Amino acid sequence: MKGGIMRIAFAADDERGLDAEVSQHFGRCRYYIFVDLDGEEVKEVRAVHNPFYYEHGQPGQVPEFIYDQGAKVIIAGGMGPRAIDFFRQLGVRPITGASGTVREVLEAYLRGKLAGLEPCHEGPAQEARPEDEVSRLKEEVASLSRQLEELQERLTKLGG
Repeated sequence: MKGGIMRIAFAADDERGLDAEVSQHFGRCRYYIFVDLDGEEVKEVRAVHNPFYYEHGQPGQVPEFIYDQGAKVIIAGGMGPRAIDFFRQLGVRPITGASGTVREVLEAYLRGKLAGLEPCHEGPAQEARPEDEVSRLKEEVASLSRQLEELQERLTKLGG
C-alpha cells in the first residue's frame, strides 16, 4: 500500500468487486472485497475468498486476516462483539449495518452516511448448527427481498 492509499475491506456474498452484495455475516461471508482509495478515488478493487468460510478456527483469526491484508476499515451487515473487539485491538475500524452493493455502501461511507456499529448477537464461539444456517439463510432471503423491492422501485421511477 502506498502512503496516501487507504484500504477498506467489505464482507461480501460474491466476488463481483464493486457490484458484489455486502454480506450480512462478517465472519461467514464467502468473500472479502478490498477497495484501495486515494482520497475518494478508487484505485484498486480485489476479491479474496474468505479462508475461514467453512470453519472459523481460533477466535480472532478472521480479524487478523483482514488486518494482514492492510485494511484500515471493515464494513459488513453484522458482526459479533468479540470480532469488534479484535478489530479495535488491531486498529481496524469496524462498521456494521451495511446493505446493498459494495459500490452503494462505499458511496454512503464516503458521504458520511454509514458509520454505525451494532454487534449482532451471534457469538463467534458458537458452533454452527443446521438451525443457525436456516436462520442465516432466512435473514439473507429477507435482505435480498428488500433489495429487490428497492431495485423494482428504482426501475419504476426510471420508466422501466
